[in-house]
This record gives sequence, structure tokens and C-alpha cells, in this order.
Amino acid sequence: MKWFVGLGNPGKQYETTRHNIGFMAVDRFAEKHGIKVTQNKCKGLLGEGHVAGEKVYLLKPMTYMNLSGESMRAFMDFYKASIEDLVVIYDDMDTAFGSIRLRYQGSAGGHNGIKSTIQHLGTQSFNRIRMGISRPAIPGYDIADYVLSQFTKEEKQGMSQVLDTTCDAMEFALQHSFEKTMAKFNG
Repeated sequence: MKWFVGLGNPGKQYETTRHNIGFMAVDRFAEKHGIKVTQNKCKGLLGEGHVAGEKVYLLKPMTYMNLSGESMRAFMDFYKASIEDLVVIYDDMDTAFGSIRLRYQGSAGGHNGIKSTIQHLGTQSFNRIRMGISRPAIPGYDIADYVLSQFTKEEKQGMSQVLDTTCDAMEFALQHSFEKTMAKFNG
């Protein structure tokens, strides 16, 4: 069993913002594999299915970004899920837009969704796919405003490709160790 958690904020006004790229990736994966992420469970929207012979759970916490860990903890407790089988997918300003970076441990790096995850899981060691949103081009631009802003026209044109690459990494992780997945997708 593997469980993928995409981070984001619930609500129409956040749907297509930079901070919701984790939700977008889970939605793309769900669409590709015919999984409905509609069960209201574990403080989130949950879907389950089989991909490449593996049981897969897709979770989108509905707690808002800053409390994402509450939903993951609820899932772990209810399903007796292992941290080793978890992959968290989220936006990262230190990665260029269009790129992804995979890691299996590290600090929150200022990301409140990851701070909450570390707090509720009790560890910094869990698999992650960081999807690049780049840093604001204007020095001193408010970070909260930036992550809650829409993608530019140019970024929207490249969105499909980065979502497909993220889905490829998710699929690869079902059949291979996360170390092999990192080696392949970190270039």
C-alpha cells in the first residue's frame, strides 16, 4: 500500500494558486487512473484504487495548509499506515517552476504545511516530491501573497508537463524504492 498526500487549501478561491500545486498533482494522478478523490474522511478528501498492482490512497487535507499534518495523522491512525509508504507532494519556492525535486528527509524550510506534517508525524524523515513554483521575481514581495497568487500565463502553458512528470514519479515510486525514484527524477 502507498499513500500520496497532495498539499493545498480547500475552496474555489485557492484552486489554481501556486500553493495548491500538490492538490493539482493528486487530481491529475486520480484522473489518469480513474480514482475518485471524494470520500470525506480523515479531515480530508480521500480516494482509493489500484495502480500497477498496488493499493493506492490519495489524500487532499481539507484543514488548510497550516494544519495539513492533522489530516495525515488521522489517516495514519485509522488505516495503520506506515510513514515509509507515504509520499507528500507540495509547492517549493526553492525549486524552479517546471522542475521537481525528491527528498526523503529534511526541515520544513519555511513551508507551513511541512511544519505541520513534521509536527504531527513526529519526524522529518518522509518521502516528498517538491514541485517548483520559483521565488517571486520582485525582491521584498510578500511570500504569503505570492504562494496564494495565480500562475502566470507562461507557467500555465507549462503546467501540464510538470503535472505529468510528477505523476510519472508517483507511478515509478509504486514499483521502485524511493531512492531509485529520486535517482531517476532528480536528474
